[in-house]
Amino acid sequence: MRRGEIWVANLNPTRGAEIGKIRPVLVLQADWLTDQGARTVVVLPLSTKARPEVSTLRFKITARDHLKQDSHVVPEKIRSLDRSRFGTGPLTRLGDDELTAVEQHLRAVLGLL
Repeated sequence: MRRGEIWVANLNPTRGAEIGKIRPVLVLQADWLTDQGARTVVVLPLSTKARPEVSTLRFKITARDHLKQDSHVVPEKIRSLDRSRFGTGPLTRLGDDELTAVEQHLRAVLGLL
C-alpha cells in the first residue's frame, strides 16, 4: 500500500453524516509511516456521484486500470482506517500532478491555503 494508490475499503459502520459503504479510497498517508507498520492508514474516500454544491472541493479521477467508473475524491471526509478495513488494491495510482491537485483541494478543506 503506497501513497497515491486507490484501494477498496469498507467504511461501515458509520455515524451521522459520515461517508460509508464499501468503496474506493485514496491512500494519503506518507509511505514512511506505512512502512513502519502503522496500524491505521489515512485515506480520502471516492464517490461516483458528482455533487454540484461541493464541486469546487472535489477532484475527478477518470476510470482506468481496475477503477471501473469515473470517481470524485471527497477531501472533506478524510478518514484514518484500520488496515483490516482494506480489500482489493491497488485499483490504480494517481500521477504526481493529480496527487498535487488533490492535496490542493485538501488544503482548502483544512483552511491551509
